[in-house]
Formats: sequence, C-alpha cells, structure tokens
Amino acid sequence: MPDKLSGRRILILETREEAQFSKLLQEQGADVLQCPMFVINDQPDTEMVEAWIRRAIRHPFDDLVLMTGEGLRRIVKVARRIGLEQPFVAKLGEMRKFARGPKPVRALRELGLEAEVVTEKPTSEGIAETLAKLDLNGRRLGIQLYPEQDHGKLLGAIEAQGAKIDAVLPYVYDAKAAEPNIVAAIDEMAAGRIDAIALTSRGQARRLIETAKSHGLEGKLKDALQRTKVASVGPVVSDELKASGIATDIYPDNDAFFMRPLIAAMIAAFAKLPPRAA
Repeated sequence: MPDKLSGRRILILETREEAQFSKLLQEQGADVLQCPMFVINDQPDTEMVEAWIRRAIRHPFDDLVLMTGEGLRRIVKVARRIGLEQPFVAKLGEMRKFARGPKPVRALRELGLEAEVVTEKPTSEGIAETLAKLDLNGRRLGIQLYPEQDHGKLLGAIEAQGAKIDAVLPYVYDAKAAEPNIVAAIDEMAAGRIDAIALTSRGQARRLIETAKSHGLEGKLKDALQRTKVASVGPVVSDELKASGIATDIYPDNDAFFMRPLIAAMIAAFAKLPPRAA
C-alpha cells in the first residue's frame, strides 16, 4: 500500500524503535516529524564503566548480552580513552555474544565482530526467552543495560538459571534537556501543521502530558490535540491519555497492538478525511 499517507505529516515521539516506525510511515508516503524525548549522556560514574571493562579483559565473560548498539559504542569509547580498546575488542571476540535485535549487531560489525545469537524479538522479553533455552549454570555473563528500564525481572531470570551476572550501564538519559523538543512539537500541533501524533507507549503519553504541565501548556496541548488526530497503539496508551481527558481518534482493530496495525488504522482513518489545509 505505497503512498497511502502521502501529504500527511505524522509526529512520532522518539523511542527505541523510532527508526523502524519512521521508515514504515515514510514507505506509505508520510512526512514524519521525529521528536526526541531525551538527550543521551555518558555514564557520569566513569570509574564503574572502566572497572567493568578491566574485568572483561582480565577475566573474559563466557557470555555477553548487548541490549543496545549505543551502549556498546559508549563502552568502546571509554576503553579507547583509557588505552584499552584493542585488548577489550580482542576479548569480546572470545565471548558468546547475544544481541537484542539489529542495532547491537551493527555496532559489533563496526568492530569486525559478529553476534553468535540475535533475538527474534528486539526486546528484553526476547532476550529472556532466548537465554531460557540455554544452560547458563556456572557461566559468567556480562550484560550491557540501558536507562529508564526496570531490568530486575530479566536479571532475576538469568540468575535463576545459575549464571553469575556482571552488569554495566554505560549511558544515561537527560529528559530535562529534551523538553524544548516536546514544547516545539506542541507548538506545531497547535499551529495545525500536524495531521496525527502516533503514540506507541504509555511513557510517551505521560511524558508529553507532564512536560506540557511543567511548562504551563496543558491547555494549549489539549487545544492542539483537538486539531490533531491522536493515534494510539493500544489500550494502555489510550487509558493513560483518557486519564488526562484526552481522547484517542485512531486505534488498531482486532487487538493487534503493534506498529504495522497502527499504521494501517491511520491509513484507513485518513482515507475518509480531506487533505490538511496548507
């Protein structure tokens, strides 16, 4: 269904899957406006990351789980700064490497390495399901985490399999620094320059609403969303919006709460509407 969203400007709030979501929308002809929701900074506790790198060199992990490509690149940058990039990368080659989807795979290939296992689902649940099929008893497992995510369930499941975990968090999010992006997005919607805002997580909806409140723009946001179609990926997002008095206009059918069904729902909705006035 190419070009079914031609002439439509869609706002998406940045997520770990924003590149894929943007690509799928653009394939339908949409003009996609991405709104970064946070700024990524190096882990302020650099000694913690440096110590993890040294442990990985001194006693290489049996297994290494890479959750994000960003995380591996940040770790390598620290290793380079302390003069340990070459031995660190060499030791990475000795480990059995698990990648949570394609982004860590690309980061490994930049180092001339390949992941032995790539999860079918690029999620923490996908990592847990993959590792659950393996015998990890007695194995040392290094894992690169990412911010604003409760990894307790995943780490607990790995430990229950008998693995000894050595975790590192190489970067942090600065949500405050990204607030001007969200304010600018609200301004665009209020000016009638956005056809739809597509929300794919409760955190996006909450962040949008909280930022509007903190800047005294709650009324402006609600007015803006009267001029902009609100597309929700599923009931969790819609319930978060409803709690703040915001209605959902576009919603996937048949309980299929994923990006492609959401895009199909947007196509169906806009097929019934006239083009946005320039």
